Amino acid sequence: MMAAEGLSVLIPVYNRDVRELTQQLVAQLPAWPGSAEICLLDDGSTTYKEQNRRLAQLPGVRYEELPRNVGRAAVRNRLVAQAQQPWLLLLDNDSYLPDDQFLTRYAAARSQANVLIGGTCYDAAPPADPALYLRWYYGRRREARPAAVRQAEPYGQITINNLLIRADVFRRFGLDESLARYGHEDTKFGWRLREAAVPILHLNNPVRHDGLEPAAVFLEKSRDAVRNLAALYRAEGLGADTKLVQTAVRLQQLGLAPAARLALQAAVPQLRRNLLSTQPRLRAFDALKLYWLLEEWR
Repeated sequence: MMAAEGLSVLIPVYNRDVRELTQQLVAQLPAWPGSAEICLLDDGSTTYKEQNRRLAQLPGVRYEELPRNVGRAAVRNRLVAQAQQPWLLLLDNDSYLPDDQFLTRYAAARSQANVLIGGTCYDAAPPADPALYLRWYYGRRREARPAAVRQAEPYGQITINNLLIRADVFRRFGLDESLARYGHEDTKFGWRLREAAVPILHLNNPVRHDGLEPAAVFLEKSRDAVRNLAALYRAEGLGADTKLVQTAVRLQQLGLAPAARLALQAAVPQLRRNLLSTQPRLRAFDALKLYWLLEEWR
């Protein structure tokens, strides 16, 4: 039997009603063999504050607000700095638990590694709003992967959402707050874990992602993520193992990058029309991201 060690569940909140998620977690806290707390930190929201403030009345819940938005990496680093327990469970505020055994499965597996990733799943049925279809389709095809698939490339499948990690391990690395735009702060975290040879265990313990964005918003966030990836590669050589960077580098080596960029630029309107439709092709998405990366490297 492992000694009882406490758990801090850390949830950054931004313009989201987190009452259902928090209540799900409160109901499962007794399943953790040790002290447990839920820490909610509002990152400058403009909505749902009144509803979420009431959560501070629940047992084991701490709720605080930041006066202004500090961003995805910084708010998580602040939550970790405030956490009082040796185990941390990081969750996004648009997640829902799959069942009433979520924390039980993590408690049973924690002896196997200091970093455990439960994964993400999506509703089987497509959303009723066609504007949300691309985000749902992408999630189902690219993000909702079983543990065995993720474990084959453990460091390339890191997500900060649904991450159970020893507090001392997280604090050793932290998230890069210079990545002010959306995207790849978790990717860099995974690269740093790999460099330090920190073992990672992927589990089939997914949370359901409910925060589907309209396709136009998702594309804009994806462009920001490509900008971050380009910056990380230029500054630190990170991302060389991604298919996107490998393709762009190969085109540069062959002297084909300018021609490919011009060809993709001409195709951008058609690519966007497809991705904004109800029958998006992920190859079109990959081509658009390649164009964005080649633009960054001009």
